[in-house]
Amino acid sequence: MSPATPDQALRRLELTVVRRLDGLLHGGHQGLIPGPGSELGDTRVYVPGEDDVRRMDWAVTARTTTPHVRDLIADRELETWALADLSASMDFGTADVAKRDLVISAVGAIGFLASRVGDRFGAYILHGDDVHRYPARPGRPPLYALLHSLLSAPPSGGSVELGPAIEMMAAAHRKRGLRVIVSDFLDDPDGWEPALRRLASRHQVLAVEVIDPRELELPDVGLITLADPETGRSRDIYLSREIRERYAAAAEAQRESNRIALRRCGAAHLVLRTDRDWVFDIAQFVLRQRRTAYLMRRSASTRGAAK
Repeated sequence: MSPATPDQALRRLELTVVRRLDGLLHGGHQGLIPGPGSELGDTRVYVPGEDDVRRMDWAVTARTTTPHVRDLIADRELETWALADLSASMDFGTADVAKRDLVISAVGAIGFLASRVGDRFGAYILHGDDVHRYPARPGRPPLYALLHSLLSAPPSGGSVELGPAIEMMAAAHRKRGLRVIVSDFLDDPDGWEPALRRLASRHQVLAVEVIDPRELELPDVGLITLADPETGRSRDIYLSREIRERYAAAAEAQRESNRIALRRCGAAHLVLRTDRDWVFDIAQFVLRQRRTAYLMRRSASTRGAAK
């Protein structure tokens, strides 16, 4: 069977998103991270047990001597910017797909869902030694052009640090919206956490961590040659039991440091693996986010009623 062309691959990706994700993620101007809107709406009388006391409009309450809350309305022309890591480490995959394929799938899923409600979608691509910018535009044609460029990009021979790329995106776009970082986050968190924390202080941030199972544990195959795709250095290593156990422990420690750093930043954290169904993992992530948001609203209403 001949390999699929980029156009055929994009068509399959769109059908996958529309059939398996559309309806679950789309509706009422919701994105991958459900939550309240960011624009102030009208004030109305506070309803005990139903309204969040954190939305109390104290100025109106003081003038009228009756408790009022201010509604929040969703933005209607949001800008979503994705930072997609296509550095050399993403050209790796030992399971169903390569890590690069998951990056393109994640960017495509978010872009297709955003285009269905008319939002603008743009991207910064880490490839080679440069960061390539694709302007934010609404509609499918610009998104198809972006994804076609990602699919056609040759293997990367260099690397760009994640932290400065996040800073670049944050400095260029101040309007509030959704920011998506798709990477394997193999860099030391000390290099990207400060930039991500500043980004999350102004925007909703979704961090998509892409993992291959061989990055978590090594097989029992004896002598192998390991090569660093970004530096080109290689080394012969005999994979003894002790080496494999030490590697697995170091890999788990590195992933745990990522989880802690992302939680400190206040970013939502989605993990996609090359040996799993990425659509299912995105769907499960969204359902968990919605349930958490619902429980938080319910808890806040209960506390407000108790007061």
